[in-house]
Amino acid sequence: MSEDQGQVRDVELDAEAQARRRFALAQIRQYPDPVLRMEAKPVEEFDADLGRLVERMKALMVDASGVGLAGTQVGILRRLFVFQYDEDDLRALVNPHIVEQADELDSSDEGCLSMQGVLIPVERPVAVTIEAQDETGAGVRLELDELSARVAQHELDHLDGVLILDRTTPEAKREALAQLRPRPLLGAY
Repeated sequence: MSEDQGQVRDVELDAEAQARRRFALAQIRQYPDPVLRMEAKPVEEFDADLGRLVERMKALMVDASGVGLAGTQVGILRRLFVFQYDEDDLRALVNPHIVEQADELDSSDEGCLSMQGVLIPVERPVAVTIEAQDETGAGVRLELDELSARVAQHELDHLDGVLILDRTTPEAKREALAQLRPRPLLGAY
């Protein structure tokens, strides 16, 4: 059984899947990498390179047990992200922007592939409509709700250099930063 939380899927993994996850996470930028605070630029060329990047990001997201991954998280400052649209469908959204959002808000714990081990409450609209392009340049309009809306908003934040730390309570942010702080190695002399 799996539970999706923000950008991370909580599942039990066998030894091979754990090794793939560690390898994938090593390729994903981790907090406090400065690229995570940078704003991504619009994608202008829809070519084979973009298609390969999208496929690489989808594979990394799956191997890392994620439900979303933004270009900035792999060090690419281009406005695109991939996410688990539904059970059997991974989607890429290029140059995405929200055109409508629900007035109703919901607070739920979110995790992030760039902040391992952190789960913090984030309040977001329960539904959004996004317009974007796919990796071929074709127009896309998606009406998202619940988890898919939360994941898409999380990924859009990444493209703007915004992290879940910026969208939580001061107390939750303090606890998360304490958890993310590097720990000294004792007796390593």
